[in-house]
Amino acid sequence: MVKTFTLIIACAALLGAGACTTKTAAAPAEDGITGATAVADTATVYFIKDITPENLVKIYEALGRPAEGRVAVKLSTGEPGNNYHLAPSLIAPLVQKLNGTIVECNTAYNGGRDHTADHLKAAADHGFTAVAPVVILDAEGEDTLAVAGGKHLKENYVGKGWKDYDFTVVLSHFKGHPMAGFGGAMKNISIGLASSRGKCWIHSAGQYTDKAQVWTNVPADSIFQESMAEASKSVIDAAADKILYINVANNLSVDCDCVSKPARPEMGDLGIFASLDPVAVDRACLDAVFTSDDHGKIHLMERINSKSGPWNLEYAEKIGAGTRTYKLVTLE
Repeated sequence: MVKTFTLIIACAALLGAGACTTKTAAAPAEDGITGATAVADTATVYFIKDITPENLVKIYEALGRPAEGRVAVKLSTGEPGNNYHLAPSLIAPLVQKLNGTIVECNTAYNGGRDHTADHLKAAADHGFTAVAPVVILDAEGEDTLAVAGGKHLKENYVGKGWKDYDFTVVLSHFKGHPMAGFGGAMKNISIGLASSRGKCWIHSAGQYTDKAQVWTNVPADSIFQESMAEASKSVIDAAADKILYINVANNLSVDCDCVSKPARPEMGDLGIFASLDPVAVDRACLDAVFTSDDHGKIHLMERINSKSGPWNLEYAEKIGAGTRTYKLVTLE
């Protein structure tokens, strides 16, 4: 059975409600964003509450965009010591159904994944190599993508291996992040697909590609959010219709999978969200957090808002990367 909820921006409140209605509303007041694009620009976001391997396959199929050819599955393998990343047992049926390759890029900070050999070891230790082949896309360098209309970036540097794939499934663990406020689809295609040097480029809003320089010259949060959105747009433009986005909102720590000792989650799991629009799917996840009746949300909300997280999506909408206006379709 499929229940369809039509909404603009904040209808994710219905996730916790028993009624099935249609409504229009502004964005939740907590994030300070108001306004929306025209209803004609509405994206569809699918939602399923129970996080299971079977439901991950179901929500992929609901999108109606088959991942064909050589399929890259972009996810976070997780820093050594962090066990909140997506579980290999959860993703295995979907990845294997697609005959997919799990792809990542090296990090731009000193840790357990900043060099290819260490990164592959981390992926193996976390169980991902038992699911599918794992490829570090920037192991042999990077490619340049043009950024159309960016005010900070004119180019974006992605892992060179990305061009070898015909289709990308962006499989994101939605959670908090110490610098971005939250991580979802938009972060996964910007910072996530960027080479190690490209990550420095985005973090510095187009000033540095050397990690020895970037961390002492980090721009304001709002500038970083804009830089990520511009990098995301370059990937969206390059991929065209050969990409889709699935967010799994579980293990909702205020920290991301890149933190070796993350804070424990203080709110319950929300479910799986999927869309052909990365801005819409991230907005739906934010709305689900903001409107949840779980008191533990206050910690994640504080992290998101303190880093200007929602501005990433508003700015992305302004530059044509997607829409924050969506129709939520709940699958059962």
